[in-house]
Amino acid sequence: MERVIRFYKNAKHEWYADIPEWGGDIADLQMVEGADELLNWIAAAGNECKLLMADMPIEDAEILDLVYAREENLGGGGDYLLEKFRGGFKNHKLWLCHVTEFVFKQLPERIYFKEMD
Repeated sequence: MERVIRFYKNAKHEWYADIPEWGGDIADLQMVEGADELLNWIAAAGNECKLLMADMPIEDAEILDLVYAREENLGGGGDYLLEKFRGGFKNHKLWLCHVTEFVFKQLPERIYFKEMD
C-alpha cells in the first residue's frame, strides 16, 4: 500500500496528519512522542510537508522499523525506530498511534517514506 499524507503544524506548533476519511477525534491525528520531531527535521522551518508512505519498499525511501506493538490501553499503534535519516545515523525512536493501522489496514513491520514536492 502506498499513500501520500500531508502533515501540517497548527498555530500552537503541534503537528497533525491530514487524513480526511478519519472519523475519530482530531486529537488522534496529532503527531507526538518523536513523530513530531521527525516532521520538524523533514519540514525544516516549514509548517507542512507531504510524505509518500508505504508498507513495501520504495526507491530512495527512509525506513521506520517496528520495535514494539503497543496494547490498546497504551495507545495502540507501535513504537518505531528510524536508524538512519538522510544518510546519517539517527537511532530515533517514535510512536505512531492506532491511526497507522487505520491507514495501512495493519501495523506494518516496516514503513517506507520519502518527502514529496
